[in-house]
Amino acid sequence: MSPAPPVEPALLLVAHGTRDPAGAVVTEQVAAAARARLGVRVAVGFADVRRPTPADAVAELGGGPCVAVPMFLAAGYHVRSDVPAQLAAFDDVLVAETFGPDPALVAAAAERLAEAGARPGDAVVMAVAGSSDPRARADSARAARRLGRLLGGPVTLATVAIGGPRVVDAVAALRRDGAERVAVASWLLAPGLFQRRLDECGADAVAGPLADHPAVVELVGERYRAALSGARRTA
Repeated sequence: MSPAPPVEPALLLVAHGTRDPAGAVVTEQVAAAARARLGVRVAVGFADVRRPTPADAVAELGGGPCVAVPMFLAAGYHVRSDVPAQLAAFDDVLVAETFGPDPALVAAAAERLAEAGARPGDAVVMAVAGSSDPRARADSARAARRLGRLLGGPVTLATVAIGGPRVVDAVAALRRDGAERVAVASWLLAPGLFQRRLDECGADAVAGPLADHPAVVELVGERYRAALSGARRTA
């Protein structure tokens, strides 16, 4: 009798967390889609705000090797320090590269912008959560540059929370400078308080968040496979 094929490691999706139930629902939808695409066990853990924590989620998987994919759009505190620290006690958990300003997600942001009613010639703001971490801010700036190249025009980077000019102020400034219409591209993954702030910023078109875009599930798969491939090369 031939030996059974090896079981692929489980997947742990690590999201930031939000008090908005809709945000958690979207994350679970990504998990379900990843489970169907990869054919592996999948669990969800939240770095902050809600439970289960990443460590709790690993325990729920019941042991065995696991690949953790941090679902963050910039490599700030949670990606570089918090999530690795929460998972450090598990020798069989491999932490994959985070999302960051991946070109596929930038393209998804452009699609969301068009779906929201943005028009050629609109002044464009890319709205990010914001961070005090220099590396996270560099990732956000890279995403805005990539979106500008994709759209063929300048993109103003603005934040919902900290680390730069606020979205509402950026929209108002563009109008003062003569923009007839302003569109806001959402560089957020899930619905919640930050997305609602975008909806109230006074722009003519506001894109929705990214988590339910097919590119997100594709990227989860890429990060999962790349982490396994790297581990196997160094084994």
